[in-house]
Amino acid sequence: MNQPARTPHHLHAVPDLLPRRLPLDAEDADAFRAALHHYFLSTFDHYESLFKTLACDDAWYEPPIPLRHPLIFYYGHTATFFINKLLLARLVHERVDPHLESILAVGVDEMSWDDLDDKHYDWPGIGQVQAYRDQVRRIVTDIIDHAPLTLPVRWDHPWWAIVMGVEHERIHLETSSVLIRQHRLDYVKATPPWKSSRDTGEAPANSLVDVPAGSVTLGRSKDEPLYGWDNEFGHHEADVAAFQASRLLVSNGEYLAFVEAGGYTEHAYWEEEGLQWLKYSQVTQPEFWVRQSNQWQLRLMTELVPMRWNWPVEVNAHEARAFCRWKAAQTGQPVRLPTEDEWQRMLAVSGYRYGDAANLYLAHGASSTPVDKFEHEPFCDIVGNVWQWTETPTYPFDGFDVHPYYDDFTTPTFDGRHAIIKGGSWISTGNEAEPDSRYAFRRHFFQHAGFRYVVASAKPVPPSQYETDKLLSEYAEFHYGATYFGVPNFPRALVELALAELGDTPRHRAMDLGCASGRATFELARHFDEVVGMDFSARFIRQGVVLASGEKLRYVVTDEGELTEPREVGLADLGLADTAGKVAFFQGDACNLKPQFTGYDFILAANLVDRLYEPAKFLKSIHERLKVGGLMLVATPCTWLVEHTPRERWVGGFKKDGRPVRTLDGLTQALAPHFERVGAVHEVPFVIRETRRKHQHTLSQATFWRRVR
Repeated sequence: MNQPARTPHHLHAVPDLLPRRLPLDAEDADAFRAALHHYFLSTFDHYESLFKTLACDDAWYEPPIPLRHPLIFYYGHTATFFINKLLLARLVHERVDPHLESILAVGVDEMSWDDLDDKHYDWPGIGQVQAYRDQVRRIVTDIIDHAPLTLPVRWDHPWWAIVMGVEHERIHLETSSVLIRQHRLDYVKATPPWKSSRDTGEAPANSLVDVPAGSVTLGRSKDEPLYGWDNEFGHHEADVAAFQASRLLVSNGEYLAFVEAGGYTEHAYWEEEGLQWLKYSQVTQPEFWVRQSNQWQLRLMTELVPMRWNWPVEVNAHEARAFCRWKAAQTGQPVRLPTEDEWQRMLAVSGYRYGDAANLYLAHGASSTPVDKFEHEPFCDIVGNVWQWTETPTYPFDGFDVHPYYDDFTTPTFDGRHAIIKGGSWISTGNEAEPDSRYAFRRHFFQHAGFRYVVASAKPVPPSQYETDKLLSEYAEFHYGATYFGVPNFPRALVELALAELGDTPRHRAMDLGCASGRATFELARHFDEVVGMDFSARFIRQGVVLASGEKLRYVVTDEGELTEPREVGLADLGLADTAGKVAFFQGDACNLKPQFTGYDFILAANLVDRLYEPAKFLKSIHERLKVGGLMLVATPCTWLVEHTPRERWVGGFKKDGRPVRTLDGLTQALAPHFERVGAVHEVPFVIRETRRKHQHTLSQATFWRRVR
């Protein structure tokens, strides 16, 4: 029998409504502290109140769907996010609970490099996670109330990390509510803050609205006084041809005609990717529709109710696209989902202005409402109620830049498989509710998302799939491209050195720690049974994942000025095709690895040590990951920089008592309790191409260490 959920020991009062915006242009420090204090605590309290809808302990530990972690993960994840980001901003200097902060760190678990194999985890108790959240609450409020503060807070300000943590928790408030909605009904219960709307009726007839041709100019400036995620910044301009758009979101009643017409069994309505999902899932109706006693019911977050025919249908992008194809067949018109630019044109011609009535911010209950309730003439629900799928794969604006505190917020979605959603839903708050926000999901995923359709002759042009980020392109060329000035490929050269030193020792499992784009991971897989590539940055990991999936890695290299040259490469081009099945890529922190990454015969740490925020901790704990007798190769150019490692944590490159302490001295001291150095010290050259006529030439000092105890 399921045990009743053990409610956390304290109950914080939950405000009626979440603060809508946090202006960052305050001139008075005390006023800004007070506003941020309220913004943080109201968000933290709302998030905790959401989890009080779980009815039993099993609800915390049984994943609602196979593609997600159990909810205990998400309850702790947003708190660990604060600590991880505050460490990067150097607003805190020590971890609160390294174990929890390793197993609860990575939340983008729809990505192929995240670890969804729960057998590795001994999930923490509810009380343990609550105690951790209480500690984080105290730490963050203390920083807000007492830490030194200069105004204004902008993109490059340390306090940006605090606002980032709050906005991140607001995202998970929404995504966790979806998981609760997908959970077993007997695992959830209604609670006062999470009551659904009872406003329902017959489905209204939809109609088309003419949207005249016009232009859109998108992209935010880093000087703006509101928080934004990286993909909102930069610049984008486009001319948009005239089109027609549905006045209303597609309601459950309008969608019913597609279901009854056999839309889920007629494969002609489904594109290839959607058809693959359809065959895998075997669904015949929307996720939240339930057929009982020949009557349609609607699953809400914590209850099953008679179908709300005039509420928006909630489907994934594949279902929305199939409906549009069916609608096109019925009408003879070119019906499809709108593009992001077309949605912005609809917003521009609508009567909506920020602050107008809309189903946002939990202001109208914990559910959708009728599709004709909130008029934004000539449309209804141009924002709010449910997110709206678009045809646009997420892509960067010109001038896109990742934030150093969260370099993998958006970049993993630049894969052509994630579609942008616009407008926000009933639970969207803060940045999510801003018209400038640009969130994206895999097309097979469910959110509180529906759609409206457009009639437009122009077909959307997908953005280029070439990697254009300068750093990533340089590393792609460094790992997989040409060699320059006769200097051998660096990752391959390190692996060849390692093979000579390994001799006839076991070659079962290897780890490429700080793998970057992953070339050494594949090279090691020529000789080991299995190899893990691990890096802090999902931006780099994605390149290895693309190659391991059998696809080509496409990128551009700089020629001169604005001129670039395209490149593409696959594993077969490098003679590495047969290694793909032996590699796995994961995102991880070398200073705080998850517990399951252990038992390796060989570890490669290439150009890693002098980029860590706490290198001594890494060096003193890495033996836990290596078998006794196992070998580790440490390669480092010894380029210590305070932007990566606080000066007091360098392990070399300074004077002590008037004598130079070199990196090799620091390595020897830190590794001595568990390792002995073996073999020669090698100086391994490498060249990184910046432009056709500019290259970096560097020597990396490579040393081998055998674990002896």
